[in-house]
Amino acid sequence: MKAGLKINLLIFLIATLFVVNSMAQGIPLVYAVENTGADFPAPVLPDTSQLPAIEPLTDPFAWSDGSGRSTDFADWSRRRAEIGAEIQHYEIGPKPARPNHLTASFSAQDSLLTVIIIENKDTLILSSKVILPKGEGPFPAVIGVGRPSGSLPPDIFSSREIVQIAFNFSQVMAHQQKRGSEPINKLYPDLSNMGAYSAWSWGVSRLIDGLELVQDELPVDLKHLAITGCSFAGKMALYAAAFDERIVLTIAQESGGGGAAAWRVSETLGNVETLGRTSHVWFMESMFQFSKAVSKLPFDHHELMAMVAPRALLVLGNPDYEWLADESGYVSCQAAKRVWETFGIADRFGFSIVGNHGHCQLPDVQYPEVEAFVDKFLLGDTNADTDVEVHPFDEVDYSRWTAWWGTGKPILKELDSDE
Repeated sequence: MKAGLKINLLIFLIATLFVVNSMAQGIPLVYAVENTGADFPAPVLPDTSQLPAIEPLTDPFAWSDGSGRSTDFADWSRRRAEIGAEIQHYEIGPKPARPNHLTASFSAQDSLLTVIIIENKDTLILSSKVILPKGEGPFPAVIGVGRPSGSLPPDIFSSREIVQIAFNFSQVMAHQQKRGSEPINKLYPDLSNMGAYSAWSWGVSRLIDGLELVQDELPVDLKHLAITGCSFAGKMALYAAAFDERIVLTIAQESGGGGAAAWRVSETLGNVETLGRTSHVWFMESMFQFSKAVSKLPFDHHELMAMVAPRALLVLGNPDYEWLADESGYVSCQAAKRVWETFGIADRFGFSIVGNHGHCQLPDVQYPEVEAFVDKFLLGDTNADTDVEVHPFDEVDYSRWTAWWGTGKPILKELDSDE
């Protein structure tokens, strides 16, 4: 290569890096409010019969009214608000707003955070065990679904002086809800048909509200708050973060169908958790009208993940368990990744799908990947390598599901004859 060409190439690479870094520097890593798009009007939400069939994965940048698309980050808050409205309307039910009557307290003696919510003249109490490092703080924190660290090894957080906070989801709604008879239904009797993922997301947000109120007693750095869970709790972590922008890092472990996996792609696989096979009580019953018409959903779960952007998301999979539909999760992750890439913040999204370990058990090979995301987004270590893209699906053509984006013609590209 000639010297002049080398110099021009070097200048080009430096200029490209500068542009990418400049974009990233102008894009927030987390927000101080639950929903930056709360004031945008809801999009038109047609009846199922009026929804067009879209066989490939839906375009995350396309406006719901069909008026075009935007890849400008300035439009993202509005667009993610549209996606969120669609998910609530067709899939999980509305997530109630923050109640006017909410108080919180922290008992250092019992290491217990208590949040008291009063609505409709009824009371719901959230109580969470807190593992607090020694020292004054403030400390970054992780909300673990069910346990203080979820299904991740506690030492990942304790060794880094990260507060661990348990979210006891059954205080809001049972794992197998009895519709209309759960604690949250007493507060919102008109929402008796809500899905568990709407209720649980509401509960996580109210827990964060409580953390905001007890900062003087519980020294949590609210700019560095993570959430994690596995299996059905992995789905819960995804929904919670999608609908609360105060969460800087999400680690969704083995979330399967209804989580990272895309409903459309899962339909093409074997004995996996498809829309028609997932638990009815986790979603609105009306969602199951799509069980034989998945292509009519105006969104898919690559967009649920995309709602986490521009914040950080690490998706963990386990292909040893067919039910988890990890090939679908892989395609969905590759599609979601396009959103972070478009905004020049690809280091904030990663996925690792590896086998040879039990369900919800973090294998040794995934430790460094989890630790890198924790180090970068909870501890501020900008040198941590979060370029994570590990999977066994080299032969899968994920691009066929997204090749139509930007064309206005939702056509699923045919498989090559040798696939």
